[in-house]
Amino acid sequence: MTGLDVAARAGSNIVRTMCPMSCHPTLCGMLAEVREGKLVGVKGDAANPDSQGFLCIRGQASPEIFDNPARLLHPLVRDRRSDGFRRASWDEALERIVASMAQSAPAATAIWPGHGTFTTNYGTRISAQLMARFANFHGSQFWSPTMICWGLGAFGLGLTGMLETNTKEDMGESSQLILLWAANLASQPNTARHLLAAKRRGAHIVTIDVRHTEAAAKSDEVLILRPGSDTALALAMMHVICAERRHDAAFVARHTVGFEQLAAHVREFSPDWAAGVTGIAAERIVALARRYAGTRPAMIVLGGSSMHKGNNGWLAGRAIACLPGLTGNVGIAGSGFGPRHGSAAHGRGLGSIIEPQRRVPGTAMPNQMSGVTAALREGRIHTLLLMGTNMLSSFADAGAVASGLEQTRLVVSYDLFLNDTARRCADIVLPGTAWLEELGCKMTHTHLYLMEPALAPAGETRSVHWVVKTLAERLSLDGFYPWASEEAMVDTILDHPCTGRATVASLRAQGGIAALNISHVANPKFDFETPSRKIEFFSAQAQSLGLPPLPSVDVEASTASAYPLTLTQGRTLTHFHAFYNNGSELPTLARRESEAQLWVAIADAADRGLTDGAAIRIFNQRGELSARARVSDRIPAGTVWMRDGWPGLNRLTAGTAVLPDAAVDLFAFSAGQASFDARVDVALA
Repeated sequence: MTGLDVAARAGSNIVRTMCPMSCHPTLCGMLAEVREGKLVGVKGDAANPDSQGFLCIRGQASPEIFDNPARLLHPLVRDRRSDGFRRASWDEALERIVASMAQSAPAATAIWPGHGTFTTNYGTRISAQLMARFANFHGSQFWSPTMICWGLGAFGLGLTGMLETNTKEDMGESSQLILLWAANLASQPNTARHLLAAKRRGAHIVTIDVRHTEAAAKSDEVLILRPGSDTALALAMMHVICAERRHDAAFVARHTVGFEQLAAHVREFSPDWAAGVTGIAAERIVALARRYAGTRPAMIVLGGSSMHKGNNGWLAGRAIACLPGLTGNVGIAGSGFGPRHGSAAHGRGLGSIIEPQRRVPGTAMPNQMSGVTAALREGRIHTLLLMGTNMLSSFADAGAVASGLEQTRLVVSYDLFLNDTARRCADIVLPGTAWLEELGCKMTHTHLYLMEPALAPAGETRSVHWVVKTLAERLSLDGFYPWASEEAMVDTILDHPCTGRATVASLRAQGGIAALNISHVANPKFDFETPSRKIEFFSAQAQSLGLPPLPSVDVEASTASAYPLTLTQGRTLTHFHAFYNNGSELPTLARRESEAQLWVAIADAADRGLTDGAAIRIFNQRGELSARARVSDRIPAGTVWMRDGWPGLNRLTAGTAVLPDAAVDLFAFSAGQASFDARVDVALA
């Protein structure tokens, strides 16, 4: 029996909440034990229908946020960035921010929110909505955080009409074939139990990735491909399906447009051609295509962000999105696409408080990562509010970003710990509240969860809600905050048929958990969010934006470089983005990954005289990073891998635009991610 199990007898209060990490589509329930105003323990919530008691090492480490000597407890300011910080009052810090904003046109102020602001509202995006509303009322820039994460991959899906996903529960109950396409279970561990349930039923599991991931160990078949060649694999699969007439002709005729153009287009992308691009034998490509076309229902679980960081990123999503429509694996249980970071089930939605009509037309910058970097470097942004983000860790071409931050008159960092960007570039640091110190509400694909405050805010920490509301008051933004309370604001966002018009009070009455009114099967009415209301193999919309109307691939971009190794990145169970100074401030996580590790193939290591654990430097034309070699037979020659967000990693990645400005805000999410392409070499340090 754990301490939490006997807490009630000891006079403790057990609080139902959610893990503060934002690992969507995995969000985990948590029970927190609070005694005399202190958090004394956490464990997984067995009554949570999504996580069912599971809580990974990140959640287990979360109590180390509190009473942490490195935690920010008071506002900090400095007059010059060469100076050290000094403690300041909130009044002084806020007045400096307001004064800087007032010195320039509203469009010269920008807000860049990170995952740190979603610890209590992932899925509902309450903080993001409030910050976007502020930007619209004030006229400042609001840069959508989806451009750093899943938006680019979703862009290709959206053009095709395949944004909706089936639920993990549907997968476990119905799928007969599951392709884990760049989908590592470290990114969504709550999906794993449903994957294994499907496997016990006899479903065939295939992993497609650039290395042998944790998911590969659970699979019946593993296909390792070269980075950036996912599009080529999908095109070759379509070649086989069309050439052998394995497509679902009735479904294609009824629910798609552009089949004849697609069939003609993919004739040139044979399995033999794809073998040379992907590194996968032609006969295995043929077998995969036949298995996928011949199995119903078949589901693809697509990676959320890592597969889209590199050449052909959005094109992979576009090509793979055509496969379900080609085979009729849409709109039925166990088919289509499975849970994906940032995706939604059919019927899922929320109310909005953003009010975009408040903004003066033509004053908003496109959500284009390369454009953000250029605006900073050209001095067009005078006041920058970094909200829960370590920008130098997460943005591509971090060296260029750093030079841009040097040109920015006032940089403000709101966070729980002093991260690298704040230390190097911030003029003001604002201390944020942690998840048990503020009101929140999270949403998965199937459920809504209330997160009640259980602790008094530490020191002088303040919530995002308080900071934004107070800034609006000091700027006299008339009508910005019409609600009587924070709960009333949250109620407005929750007011949607999907939630049953839930309120904070109704959630509280239900014990903090409510099922959503959604369909576990995506696209059940075969009404697709495209101009034709059908699945679009040929996209006139893409063509109008200057993009290929049919799924395409740029093989030359994937191979042309003076540096021989392709750097890829992904997630591990110990870290996620830049949370808590990239996890380094939480001892449990810091012990597990105390320094950067680079996966290197045995052959590549031998060629360079590297041994496992050796100190190395990773370098290219943009910079270099120190790390330790992890020599492994789980990664092929020519590919190296590191977990994403490691400080210094993005000094090596390219910040070039992938999509034109006119395309990045086509959908409700931003797709303006830079390429993140990185060819490198490795040598002993």
